[in-house]
Amino acid sequence: MRMLSKEKITLNGKAKDKYEAIRMAGKLLVDAGHVAPEYVDKMLEREEIVSTYMGGGLAIPHGTKEAKNLIFSTGLSVVRFPEGVDFGGDEPAFIVIGIAAAGGDHMEVLTNVAMIFTEESNLERIMNAATEEEIADILEGGMQ
Repeated sequence: MRMLSKEKITLNGKAKDKYEAIRMAGKLLVDAGHVAPEYVDKMLEREEIVSTYMGGGLAIPHGTKEAKNLIFSTGLSVVRFPEGVDFGGDEPAFIVIGIAAAGGDHMEVLTNVAMIFTEESNLERIMNAATEEEIADILEGGMQ
């Protein structure tokens, strides 16, 4: 099963701040049935504890450890913000990837996503992708 599908990708997100951006990524996970609605609150709570901005235009919001029971299945969501969103880093986040990782998948999923973005060309490819499918292919290809 693919962790990412076009239904969980937004190409032209607009958010006034990082909290709205996180809510958008979280709602895609809720709508796809990966998490309970309360998981989004835990994503926001995590952001208060430590920023999920990774640098290089990427933020990876995810829930706190206490949110494990709110996750039904492992999945990703992607919101691309062409204008960027301030996450408190040196530059705005242009890609926000929501993560819900069931069981022991958490560190593996986080690591895989972060590794994909160590190649700068992948951020550029995602920013220039014309379709949701193209973004899913780039991310899924890097997670094999």
